Amino acid sequence: MDGNAAGEGDDNVDWNTEDELEVENYAASSSSCLARPSGDAASGSGEASSSASTSHSKLFCEFVVMGFSEKLVTKAIDEIGEGNPDAILESLLTYKVLENSPQEQDIDESAVVKEEVMDSDHLSSDYEGSFLEDSSDDDSYSESEEVINPSSEDKKLLFLTDMGYTVEEASIAIERCGPDASVAELADFICAAQMSKEADALLGPEEKPRLLNNFTKHKKRKHSNCDAWSKKRRGEKKLLHGDEEPIRLPNPMVGFGVPAETRTIVPRTLPEAAIGPPYFYYENVALAPKGVWDTISRFLYDVEPEFVDSKYFCATARKRGYVHNLPINDRFPLLPLPPGMIHEALPLTKKWWPSWDTRTKLNCLQTCIGSAKLTERIRKALEHHDGESEPPPRIQKYVLDECRKWNLVWVGRNKLAPLEPDEVEMLLGFPKNHTRGGGISRTDRYKSLGNSFQVDTVAYHLSVLKELFPAGINLLSLFSGIGGAEVALHRLGIPLKNVVSVEISEVNRNIMRSWWEQTNQKGNLTHLTDVQQLNGDRLEQLMNSFGGFDLIIGGSPCNNLAGSNRHSRDGLEGKESSLFYDYFRILDLVKCIMSKGH
Repeated sequence: MDGNAAGEGDDNVDWNTEDELEVENYAASSSSCLARPSGDAASGSGEASSSASTSHSKLFCEFVVMGFSEKLVTKAIDEIGEGNPDAILESLLTYKVLENSPQEQDIDESAVVKEEVMDSDHLSSDYEGSFLEDSSDDDSYSESEEVINPSSEDKKLLFLTDMGYTVEEASIAIERCGPDASVAELADFICAAQMSKEADALLGPEEKPRLLNNFTKHKKRKHSNCDAWSKKRRGEKKLLHGDEEPIRLPNPMVGFGVPAETRTIVPRTLPEAAIGPPYFYYENVALAPKGVWDTISRFLYDVEPEFVDSKYFCATARKRGYVHNLPINDRFPLLPLPPGMIHEALPLTKKWWPSWDTRTKLNCLQTCIGSAKLTERIRKALEHHDGESEPPPRIQKYVLDECRKWNLVWVGRNKLAPLEPDEVEMLLGFPKNHTRGGGISRTDRYKSLGNSFQVDTVAYHLSVLKELFPAGINLLSLFSGIGGAEVALHRLGIPLKNVVSVEISEVNRNIMRSWWEQTNQKGNLTHLTDVQQLNGDRLEQLMNSFGGFDLIIGGSPCNNLAGSNRHSRDGLEGKESSLFYDYFRILDLVKCIMSKGH
């Protein structure tokens, strides 16, 4: 992978930093083991040398190559013995979870920080990027039943911490719900506890959230008859007092239907307040904290969300929720249909794909990728067993877990690699080189693509507009990103007459502008930078110039909703994800203006 060289952009995340700054004693110790696998390797750590037989064994070296510290490997082997490698692996995974607990951080914060750099699954040298700021979502284990329904308490603890909960929260949930509770039930328990703690503060007399202040300002304007905010607050109180059943995710996640399905679509009746004009379409991650989709639905006129996994449209999973007032009958897919399986999308990988890697779909494409250090470790772990028909189960499990987590694909014998940006573009339905060139770094390409729509999925939902707007459409695109909605409409053959695109990232605006020019669009493109600055006066000015908006589309940032965000998974109260309320504010203002005859 190319480095993030000077001049490639001012992104504050350097995806190569942790590769370059890998703790030196790890590299020295692992290389010394690999140089002499027969058993005469010298220990690279004084602590690890407490057991001579352990530090010199092939099994010891294998676990070190897999990324565990010598200290942890020594501890696990001393406790369990070398006769049960699977039990050793389970213990190592448990140790790593417990290492990151608040209690251990209180004991020696600097030591834990150093250990995390070397060993943590979440902030290690295997982590080219930052889920803290750029997380998209965390359904990357969706294809693995073994991880979705872990059988032991240790595995459940590990999985819940991967979802962003603390060790303490996970432990209490397991204790209260019992050892037989599923991960979904445990996550629901944790979210309910979090909501309970916040309910008083959220609904207390002193509570004055940013949205209420914004809405109050707008009520002083001539559109003061719009009373949606008070209705939503009453609905929010009702939910927190337990008078309504929360929205649950469907299985399978096919919404009101997908192209391959032949089942009869059940008609839906929209609430009166939701009926257009204009049409609206809102998207975000499906696996959000409990109660988030209830709130989103309530604010968006009580429209039922449509949950869809993009694996039914392409070769990669992408679990998303969509709230919209579009018709749901007579949809049609983009043609030609995209590749539906990994080997169809990436045919050159088939030659090297081992039989024990049973993946047929990739997991959710995210904003960061696995590093060269990770793929090197995997190669060395596999080469230890080159003379065997296939690696032992523990190695297979380690490799497959990393493959699912980082969407690694086979590019040679024992060689795995992350997806290239042009491969991600293809999987998400964008034209080739959509994000390439113009001074855009690889870092920015992955980041922009990871936060985008899956075009084929969105186009299927928007296809009903082709008959409704044969002469073209006026579009208000909020949080436009790299133009997924615009690309979808263009590929459907719906002319883009007037597009107001609101996107804060200059990189994304440049990508969108370049696509607009390259596809010879005949309409008008207006770029704005900040949804928070888009007020009623500006909207009225824009709408007077071309007669109003036909469609308002957008997906606000999911940073505080995604399960992979271990640091600030604050739901719709989070700094970035609270921008959802600006989507609602702008939509409601447009509806108010249009209802006045504009």
